[in-house]
Amino acid sequence: MDASDTPQALAGLVVLDLSRILAGPTATQMLGDLGATIYKIENPKTGGDDTRSWGPNYVQDTNGGETDLSAYFVAANRNKMSVAADLATEEGVRLVKALAAKADVVIENYKPGGLEKFGLDHAAMLKDRPDLVYCSISGFGQNGPNRDVPGYDLMAQGYGGIMSLTGEPDGRPMKVGVGIADVMCGMYATIGILAALRHRDKTGEGQHIDLSLVDAQMAWLINEGTNFLVSGKDPARRGNAHPNIVPYDVVALSDGHAIIAVGNDSQFGRFAEIIGAPELSEDPRFTTNQSRLEHRELLKAKIDPLLAKMKRDDLLEKMAAAKVPAGPIQTVRQALGSDQAQARGAVVHIPDADSQASRVPVLGNPLKFSRTPVQYRKAPPHFGQHTLQVTRDFLPDL
Repeated sequence: MDASDTPQALAGLVVLDLSRILAGPTATQMLGDLGATIYKIENPKTGGDDTRSWGPNYVQDTNGGETDLSAYFVAANRNKMSVAADLATEEGVRLVKALAAKADVVIENYKPGGLEKFGLDHAAMLKDRPDLVYCSISGFGQNGPNRDVPGYDLMAQGYGGIMSLTGEPDGRPMKVGVGIADVMCGMYATIGILAALRHRDKTGEGQHIDLSLVDAQMAWLINEGTNFLVSGKDPARRGNAHPNIVPYDVVALSDGHAIIAVGNDSQFGRFAEIIGAPELSEDPRFTTNQSRLEHRELLKAKIDPLLAKMKRDDLLEKMAAAKVPAGPIQTVRQALGSDQAQARGAVVHIPDADSQASRVPVLGNPLKFSRTPVQYRKAPPHFGQHTLQVTRDFLPDL
């Protein structure tokens, strides 16, 4: 059976996407991958989603020229229909409200209260549609002293604590290399929307989901957050080292770097054999993970010179044979070009039906379903690509 003939879990679900940049689009792309129909509203006055202009890398058309599909936009906008609608005009509001009347889900990331003047806020829409699932994403949430403060990924990482944990111990705080606060907020939004839809399907009752970048970022402080809650002590930056496991780090070898992740005491014994220092596993300062945590720097001083004499592939081979976790540090090129990535469908090329670009490369969805597989039905849309079609369908009198 062709993949396009297989069922999708969210087929028939209609989502009105009033979000832009990354958090909201991440959520709606996930819903679209699972079969939902996504109507992405873009402002014609600004040229659409902000990320369309976030170069320098753009998908090229068949003649080698740049399209309006920046690499950043492509990352979070497949399986959607682009509708140009200006909410500052009566026609734009009419079209969006017509779409909302047919939608199961509305998702937006305006500043709190920003949609009230258009009658598109959650209170107004749930009054008309009590079965609607309405998700609002903002920097700090719909209440609290920072309610009106704009939110961006870097600010969320700074305010929410993760930057204080990221970077070398003596270096300055660092953000994660990608917009992870935005992405994880989008993932939480997806979970929340699916849970609210489950509730609606059982009771007929919709609801408002209030989600913020900072709330989501604090939630995924995970063990470092609870380390603080239990101890009352601020966690320290440790570079690539682990706060609760030793040795678990990036190590320098004679020809590069590798990762070691010695997860328990028996693994440490085998690791000590591999680096030529079996006596370390008998040393009471290192026999247990707790003792290794207490003597972290001393252990590091002993193992680093030994590792520095070893070659990367030799270490990885010996660690694999001894069943001690270790791995390479790959570039993006190496990761996406690996045999494993190919086997798992990590990169997908979607035909561009608008023909401005023949095929658009995207990162594959990691979800592998046995019955309702992810489908890549639509390439990321060009700005306003579906406006005429949607207007004819929803407002034929215009």
